[in-house]
Amino acid sequence: MPRIIFVNRYFAPDHSATSQILSDLAFELAAGGHDIHVVTSQQIYDDPLVRLPANEILHGVNVHRVPTTRFGRGRLIGRALDYLSFYWSMWQCLGSMTRPGDVLVTKTDPPLLSIFGALMAKRRSASFVNWLQDIYPEIAIELGVPLVRGPVGRLLTYLRDRSVRAADRNVVLGNAMATRLRTFGVADEQIAVIPNWTDDRGIVPVPTQDNPLRREWNLQNAFVVGYSGNLGRAHEFITLLDAAELLRDRTHFIFVFIGGGKHFDLLASEVRRRKLDERFRFFPYQSNDALKYSLSLPDVHWISLRPELEGLIFPSKFYGVAAAGRPIVAITGNGGDIAELVSQHACGFIVAPGAAAGLAQVLTRLADDPALCEEMGRRARAMLDAQFTRHQAIDRWKDLLSVLSQVDLQRIML
Repeated sequence: MPRIIFVNRYFAPDHSATSQILSDLAFELAAGGHDIHVVTSQQIYDDPLVRLPANEILHGVNVHRVPTTRFGRGRLIGRALDYLSFYWSMWQCLGSMTRPGDVLVTKTDPPLLSIFGALMAKRRSASFVNWLQDIYPEIAIELGVPLVRGPVGRLLTYLRDRSVRAADRNVVLGNAMATRLRTFGVADEQIAVIPNWTDDRGIVPVPTQDNPLRREWNLQNAFVVGYSGNLGRAHEFITLLDAAELLRDRTHFIFVFIGGGKHFDLLASEVRRRKLDERFRFFPYQSNDALKYSLSLPDVHWISLRPELEGLIFPSKFYGVAAAGRPIVAITGNGGDIAELVSQHACGFIVAPGAAAGLAQVLTRLADDPALCEEMGRRARAMLDAQFTRHQAIDRWKDLLSVLSQVDLQRIML
């Protein structure tokens, strides 16, 4: 049976989103008898000073942790150096361990790992899978990152295009991302749509009256509008702030933020500047054991994705909200996967960025109609159970890897 080698900068015990998804899949495959290896860093996402063991076996997975610089995510130049050092160490590690018949799977942290994966797979006669959580350098270009402007951006795009066209499969998170890949010259048979997932067994709807966090955080009589997870540069929050100002006199509205991210402190500062402190509550990331309570805490969740980033990113927090059985208010464009899913399953509302009055009307409607709010939440959970469970996604991965394993065996025999 061919070995499967995953590459990603973070892995268990780290709890960041890409790490949790990869860890779930790797542990499940190892439990099924696959020979699984993970090349990763020694760091934790939110604490770069942590140094994890260089080598260990976790739940049957062989983990190879390579050394990197440890500047963290605070400054762009420090993050770039962390990326470069991971590329170098990861390349050395893969060069010493990859052999003919292996299946090499690169994720996208750090960005553009597919360039290295395609080169190594070709050198070692291995199969290559590019697992796209996001698409670079387009994201960096859209966000105005100076390092990828001009000739550098064009060079990176050229190398990326060659790598995705060289992959045996490109695994993407949704149809919009698949459409993007086709514009890069990737054939349909090289694309597999496998959505991310959440812990749909551990995260279940908890009735408001039974949620201990409602009492602990003194929110028993509030209509809670929640956000959970990373609030980064891809997420727009001014529309929500403007809506909160319009709802200032409706004192039962409370906006709760649980998580962190580059824009988390910026949002808190803007809340203070607008004198909305009484309407907002901020809490840190919650433990996995508490997620069913923290995700069920809000009456409605909002998520956000800047329309120009549709097809480049899919916010995986979408699945956690659905698992908790809560309506989804998405501040984004109408043409992407999020809008399509919310509309198709009638499990929430789509609001255009900048449409603060429309958002205030949507939130008021949900607050004034508890039956509608509950029904939309039930539809969200039903959507998840029908299409997006962890079991369904991992089964798709197993099918894909089984096909590639057969291809590898034929390649070796030839």
